[in-house]
Amino acid sequence: MAELERSHLSLHQKMKLAILLTAVILVGEVVGGLLSNSLALLSDAGHVFTDLLALLLSWVGVMQAERPASARMTFGYYRVGVLIALINASSIVVIAGVIFYEAYRRILHPEPVEGALMFVVATIGLVANLVVVMWLRGEAHSNINVRSALLHAGGDALASVGVIVGGIIILLTGRFLADPIISIAIGIIIAIGAIGIIRQAGEIILEAAPGHLDLTAMVNAMHQVPGVKNIHDLHVWTVAPQMHALSCHVLIDDEYEQQRPVVLERLNKVLGEHFDIEHSTFQLECIACDPDALYCTFVPENEASPSHAHRH
Repeated sequence: MAELERSHLSLHQKMKLAILLTAVILVGEVVGGLLSNSLALLSDAGHVFTDLLALLLSWVGVMQAERPASARMTFGYYRVGVLIALINASSIVVIAGVIFYEAYRRILHPEPVEGALMFVVATIGLVANLVVVMWLRGEAHSNINVRSALLHAGGDALASVGVIVGGIIILLTGRFLADPIISIAIGIIIAIGAIGIIRQAGEIILEAAPGHLDLTAMVNAMHQVPGVKNIHDLHVWTVAPQMHALSCHVLIDDEYEQQRPVVLERLNKVLGEHFDIEHSTFQLECIACDPDALYCTFVPENEASPSHAHRH
């Protein structure tokens, strides 16, 4: 696996290989689950099926995100990946619900399970999922779309560990109740991770300010730039993970009127070096906005009086 991680595979190649390997895991776990009558193994197979869909969608999302910006899509297609990540994570929550229901049914009515076959198939699945995780983990930090696919693969690796433990318990003790109990634990783990992805994707779609950003510290730093008197009408949002944008109005001293390019350069430097904002837009004067309001509230034209209309 270390060799695979060090190889110079492109993201597209890694995704294709992960899709192929996941399809093989799915077939193996469905057959093994049916033969062993293991709910944990069949639950894991259901999760692997969502893994396969997630990887396919993530591959599409990665390709879409690489498309250049156009006159209609001026920010490009970065948020296609965010939408796909949201769909992937939502599917995991649904699968977790199915697992909980079936586990509850089996707790009430335990069914015999072939522990040895359950153990062997889960071990093979664990190795295969770890290979997928090693392929994708280097890309996951900067790509929410890949991270959602990695969550699927990582969750499935944990599920395989649970199934292996369950197989061992059944082999040693003959207690079939271990199978649904481990299934519940698997469902909880993958659901927690999925909810985190859903929350992050939702914040991006709603154009919330980046969670790691201290807006007060950022505004104070901008005020330290020579010539800056006031910051207002501030908007900060995330276009895609690792891609943050800012727009605001900046009131500057009259004596810096001829040094606007210098002020802009210094503002961009502060934002880029200290707050990870590379895409910024500044309006250096604005009479219509209230200079005492840091965050601007938009008012529809038909509701705003001429004296309070918001213009740029």
